[in-house]
Amino acid sequence: MSELITAELVDLDLSAETKDAAARSLAERMAAHGRVTDLEGFLADVAAREAQMPTGLDGGIGIPHCRSTHVTEPTLAFGRSASGIDFGAPDGPADLIFLIAAPAGGDADHLSILSTLARSLMDESFTGALRSATEPERTAALIRGDEPAGEPSAQAPAQAPAPEKGTRPETAPEAEEAPAASTEVPAEAPSEVPPAAPPEAPSAAAPFRIVAITSCPTGIAHTYMAAESLEKAGQAAGVEVSVETQGSAGFKRLDPQLVRDADGVIFAHDVEVREKERFAGKPTVDVGVKAGINRPAELIAEVRQKAERGEVSGTARAAAPMDKDAETGDGFATRLRKWLMTGVSYMVPFVAAGGLLIALAFAIGGYTINKAPSVAEHFVWADATSWAALLFQIGSVAFGFLVPVLAGFIAYGMADRPGLVPGFVGGAIALTINAGFLGGLIAGLIAGAVVMTIQRVGIPPVLRGIMPVVVIPLISSAIVGFLMFLVVGKPIAALQKGLTDWLSGLTGANAIMLGALLGLMMCFDLGGPLNKVAYAFAVGGLANPNEGSLKVMAAVMAAGMVPPLAMALATTVRGRLFTKAERENGKAAWVLGASFITEGAIPFAAADPLRVIPSAMAGGAVTGALSMAFGCTLRAPHGGIFVVPLIGQPFLYLLAIAAGTGVSAALVILLKGLRKTPHTRAADSPADGEAEVTVAA
Repeated sequence: MSELITAELVDLDLSAETKDAAARSLAERMAAHGRVTDLEGFLADVAAREAQMPTGLDGGIGIPHCRSTHVTEPTLAFGRSASGIDFGAPDGPADLIFLIAAPAGGDADHLSILSTLARSLMDESFTGALRSATEPERTAALIRGDEPAGEPSAQAPAQAPAPEKGTRPETAPEAEEAPAASTEVPAEAPSEVPPAAPPEAPSAAAPFRIVAITSCPTGIAHTYMAAESLEKAGQAAGVEVSVETQGSAGFKRLDPQLVRDADGVIFAHDVEVREKERFAGKPTVDVGVKAGINRPAELIAEVRQKAERGEVSGTARAAAPMDKDAETGDGFATRLRKWLMTGVSYMVPFVAAGGLLIALAFAIGGYTINKAPSVAEHFVWADATSWAALLFQIGSVAFGFLVPVLAGFIAYGMADRPGLVPGFVGGAIALTINAGFLGGLIAGLIAGAVVMTIQRVGIPPVLRGIMPVVVIPLISSAIVGFLMFLVVGKPIAALQKGLTDWLSGLTGANAIMLGALLGLMMCFDLGGPLNKVAYAFAVGGLANPNEGSLKVMAAVMAAGMVPPLAMALATTVRGRLFTKAERENGKAAWVLGASFITEGAIPFAAADPLRVIPSAMAGGAVTGALSMAFGCTLRAPHGGIFVVPLIGQPFLYLLAIAAGTGVSAALVILLKGLRKTPHTRAADSPADGEAEVTVAA
């Protein structure tokens, strides 16, 4: 692993005038030394992070940073501007610019070094040494921690911050909003929290104890700077502050006893606090992460005031599984997509198991096997038909869970475990009233919404213990059952029947257009939301199969096989247009495509989305349309070429897949060939086979 920063990554005369120009100048140094593989892609990631929240800090510091797939290893570049660059800090331009680049899967050791650098930025002697440095070599050494900053308090970034606290208890962090803010309680604080009282309190009684959580979208810089700022302000105020940083390197939970003994809680965060329910029932201050950096003493004073007034937080609800990594500001549409994908993701294993068992049963026992008597009553060990009936009946039982599982886990995605019971109940009712797949989807959303509403109601402490096991399941199941049986169930059942009849009657141009549309959806995001919507639509039709729904399933699987097969073919035919890594991925893509794993094309799409995705969509549309035109049918929801014997019109089906694969491969070769650059030759060179093909986005 290379050093985090070297002299070549230091620019002591940064001439950029804007933050974008500064990021580009420093990123170019990273790219020149192989730390960044795609300059434009990396800068786009930096800009996206900057759009979430300005990265300027008080004290003349700018810390643009991001995690990116275009970064090969954790890297830091430093620039010093004579005129200053506006990074959105309240106190004006920044003269010290740190560009922090972390790989998408960055290792914990280097990320911890980056986090400790962030803490060191709160030390005036460290930033002062950077402002006075005259040589890039010494500057890089200062940042790495190979040289001290010149004072005992200015330890290296890789050092623990404890010495700083011991030698400078009276000094406020440089990045605070006002110099005096972290050394005493603000003058405007209410009189019940006297400014002079906290420092004397430890000698007479146990100090006030605070636990804090800090987190930011990237989890590299602001997270740890806020932690350092709160800890220093706590020292100055005579308050014990223990911080849990929920950053990129994961997080280590605070000792449960420490949480139980805490007198107050501070959340300084810009993403959802993980396991927030641990802090329920305590005085709580909830702010953004920059408030933790800029005004920590005010936050400490505020939580103390709440404690004296007896103000506590309500019953904390755990973040729903699909919301735990959500960024602040996620809209309803984004959250809805995540909830629906939760249900679909849990449903897919039932689909695969049940569908393949049913398909094998038909292959062994013929299409009349569904009329066989129960194997519990009649089973002949030496009879193949009995074994086929066994497979069919096991698969049918598995398939019977599709709608309840879909509904139950949509509700789970919205409201965590309390949503499971009403969700499963609603899904089972959807089956009872023949509302099918659509009914299960609506039932899951209703169940999640009902549970979330109940959880917002203030509950007396004496009832909190029985809420999740008695009260919430009882009330929510009753409400969901009433709505499904008497209000929304029948209209949804009518809609489901209409959709089924429509699919059954699809012929000619309408069927071909539907096949093309499904092909486009399957290949647009390669396993993402649109892909899953098309797949779930097809699988839903298998619960009550007819000629139309079987054609839809065939078109969806055929189109989903095209992207990886096309990339495999393209790397085989014109390998010099691809990097060595892509050519290796191409070999695996043959198997992935043949197995109906659309995600096998993701590495190619991530590297060159503007050429790969449109090419994949074109081939997918061709395959979907041809499959429908040929009248191909499929009873298995998965399996790729391994279930071809179970497909109606198998030879025409393979022809449709081959045609789409050829179209996609030809298009991607054409588009890449038009924008071939000198770097392409590097990819062909045996001595430099790891070089990437540079493409303009």
